[in-house]
Amino acid sequence: MGHDLRLNRRQFIEMGASSIAAASASGFLLGCAGQALEKPTMAAAVPSADAPRVSYFSRFGVDEGMIRDALAEALSRGADHADLFFQHRVTNGLQLEDGEVNRAYTRVELGVGVRVVRGDQTGYAYTEELTREAIKRAAQTAAAVADGPARPVPTAFAVGTALPQRYALDVPWDGIKPGQKLPILDGVNAAIFKADGRIKKVSVTFMDEAGAILIADSQGRLVEDFQPMTILGVSCVAEQGGRKETNGYNVAGRRGLDFYSAETVGRVVREAVARTTVLFEAVPAPAGEMPVVLAAGSSGILLHEAIGHGMEADFNRKGTSIYADKIGKPIAKPFVNIVDDAAQPYARGAINVDDEGNPAGTTTLVDRGILATYMHDSISAKHYGLKPTGNGRRQSYQHPPMPRMRATYMLPGPHEHDEILSSVKRGIYCQSFSNGQVQIGAGDFTFYVKNGFLIEDGKLTRPIKDVNIIGNGPKVLERIDMVGKDLVIDEGGWTCGKDVQSVPVSQGLPTVRVSSITVGGQGDKASAKG
Repeated sequence: MGHDLRLNRRQFIEMGASSIAAASASGFLLGCAGQALEKPTMAAAVPSADAPRVSYFSRFGVDEGMIRDALAEALSRGADHADLFFQHRVTNGLQLEDGEVNRAYTRVELGVGVRVVRGDQTGYAYTEELTREAIKRAAQTAAAVADGPARPVPTAFAVGTALPQRYALDVPWDGIKPGQKLPILDGVNAAIFKADGRIKKVSVTFMDEAGAILIADSQGRLVEDFQPMTILGVSCVAEQGGRKETNGYNVAGRRGLDFYSAETVGRVVREAVARTTVLFEAVPAPAGEMPVVLAAGSSGILLHEAIGHGMEADFNRKGTSIYADKIGKPIAKPFVNIVDDAAQPYARGAINVDDEGNPAGTTTLVDRGILATYMHDSISAKHYGLKPTGNGRRQSYQHPPMPRMRATYMLPGPHEHDEILSSVKRGIYCQSFSNGQVQIGAGDFTFYVKNGFLIEDGKLTRPIKDVNIIGNGPKVLERIDMVGKDLVIDEGGWTCGKDVQSVPVSQGLPTVRVSSITVGGQGDKASAKG
C-alpha cells in the first residue's frame, strides 16, 4: 500500500516533512495493525547485545510465540523446511521537471511471506496482516505443498553471530526531511542548464528507502537486517540545429544523504551533459564482425545479462543453461576471473545476509578461466550437495527466494588500458548500454550501445550512435583476449528482473577486449581484425 502525492514545489515546501510522513505512515499502520502505532524509526532499530531476539518487528506485535505458531502450521504436513520473511519498507520519491517538483510520493510496505519446501517443490503464501491468525492461515496455505506427518518446531531460536555492517548509516533515511533533499534536485537542475546552452529540458529524480527484514526458519535461525537505498537520476534533452538528443546518468547505493557530496553531484551533472551533447557529433558505426573494447564500469551489464544469469544454479539444476555441464572446465582465458560479491561496502547490490538468512560473502564463479561454482540458494545447494552461497534473493515478502546476482564483476587482469586500445586497428569502444535483450540459458544477446567511439589505428576517434552488438555470452567470454587492470564497480541504479521479480544489483568490469563481436551499425560493412 502506498500514497502518491502530486504537488508543485511551493506546495511541497509548505507541507513540510512531517505532514507527508504522517499521512503515509499512520494511515498504513492503522489499516494493517488495527491500531495506531508510532512511526517506526530505522535509527532506533539496531539491537544491542542484550536486546530481545525479535527487535525491530516487535513494534508490529511480532514475537517468538507468533513465529513458533506459524512455523508449526508450516511444518504440519511434513515439510523439509519452512521459513518466515517479514519486511517493512518505506520508500520516498521526488521528481523535479521544468524547475518544479511535479511528483512526490511515499510508499510503505509491511507484510510476511511464508515458504514451505518439500524436496524441490515450494509452497508460498503471504499476508499484509501481522496477526497470529493471519500468519497461521498463510502458513496453512503454503503447507499444502507437502503431505506427510508433522515435523517438530524449534524449541528456541538462535540469533547467531552479528551480521557484517556493509551499509550502516549515521542518519537513516527516515530521519531525513524532504526539505533536506530539495537543494540537491535544485542544484543539479541549475548546474545542468548552466553547463551547456543546448540543454532544453531536465528531469531530476530522487529516491530514498529505509527497509528492515526479519527471517525466521525451521532450523531455529532468527536474523534481522536493515537495508537503506538511494538513487539520484538525471535525464536531459538537448537541441542543436533543430536536432534533439536525449541521454542521462544516475548514481545509486545503500547510502545516506552524505553520499550526495559536491564531487558526486558534480559527476552526475558532468556525465549527464557530456553523454547527451556528444551525440550531436556521433556518426554511424561500421557493420560487421570486428574487435570490440568494453569500457570499464557500466559495460558490466553485458557480463551480468549475457553470462551471469547462466551461472545461477536454478537454470543449471533444470538443465536450461549452457553452463549446466561446465563445472571444473575452462570457459575463458586463464586471466579471466569473475565473482559475484555481496560485500562491496554501500554498493546497490550489497547485502549483509541473503533473503533466506544465509551468510552473504564473495562467490568466485570463474577462477583463472575455469567455471568454479554456480550462485546457489538453499534449494539448489541441497541439490548439488553444497552450502548456499548467499544468493537466495526475493523482490519482497510477496515473493519466494531464488538464486540471484548481487554485485557481479570481472577482476582486474594483466593489461593496461592504452595497451588494449592500441591493439585494435579498427573496431568500436562501448561506453554505455541500453535496451538489451538476452535469452537466459543459451546467452544469445542484442545490446544497444548508447555511447561509444570508433577505434582507428589504436586510438579513440569519432563518437558513434545507433549501434547494436549481437552475439552469444558464453562465446564472447571465450573471445575475451585482453583484460585491463582498471576495474570499476559501476554506481548506477541497476535493477535485475527474473521470473517477474526485480532486485537491486551492482556490476562492474575492467577495460576488456573481445576479439570479435557482430556490430549492427549503419555504416559500410566491415570486417576488422585486431
